[in-house]
Amino acid sequence: MLTLSHISKTFNPGTVNEKAALTDLSLHLEPGDFVTIIGSNGAGKSTLFNAVAGSFFCDGGSVVLDGKDVTFQPEFQRARSIGRLFQDPMRGSAPGMTIEENLALAAGSGGWLSRVGAGEKARFRERLALLDMGLEKRMKQPVGLLSGGQRQALTLLMATMVPPKLLLLDEHTAALDPGTAEKVLKLTRDIVAEHRITTMMVTHNMQNALELGNRTLMMDRGRIVLDICGKERKGMTVNGLLEKFKTGAGRKLDNDRILLS
Repeated sequence: MLTLSHISKTFNPGTVNEKAALTDLSLHLEPGDFVTIIGSNGAGKSTLFNAVAGSFFCDGGSVVLDGKDVTFQPEFQRARSIGRLFQDPMRGSAPGMTIEENLALAAGSGGWLSRVGAGEKARFRERLALLDMGLEKRMKQPVGLLSGGQRQALTLLMATMVPPKLLLLDEHTAALDPGTAEKVLKLTRDIVAEHRITTMMVTHNMQNALELGNRTLMMDRGRIVLDICGKERKGMTVNGLLEKFKTGAGRKLDNDRILLS
């Protein structure tokens, strides 16, 4: 489904601010893989997502999505196949538009600016009811009036209204309170399983990284230092994960946010 071959990215090359964000990184995802990704700040997690999404072109290597080489395809074209959620709940939806209009835009409904058919409205209400937040009764309300958790849940719904080939979740619950984060994670698990969406999820919570999906990666300094799945992952503990990181990276994980999670 997704194959990254020896991709690299250096920011501000030749200057005092030169930063090698990705270094000769290769990765292959099978259709339906749900991969969780852990790493300290600056490990290259978001840069990896930007490389996949086409936010910039890599300095070297190739990106192949669903059998098509998209290495030099711009971001807006890749967006037709890739859904993405960010840490900030304010991104991913239009605050001045209603819930119904946002969903219509995400669904690609014809004539969404003037009207949405009764069938589409019924489908939107049905999907909104899955959130268990009462939003199906507030479809004419501007999205800007929703809470952060409600907007993030709505954005997840929008990103998967037309199931993408690949879903990128960049710490999409980090800004939410624990109760709302748990609800959004359950919704994520259900939607991904329902449509068998190939998914990559960045998280700072190591327990979530081991419980969600079928595969876990750990990144450090622009490289993948650990890739576990199957029986090895099923029996893995957080302490075991820390030891694996130490072996792969050659140093202890020292990120307080991850350790305290």
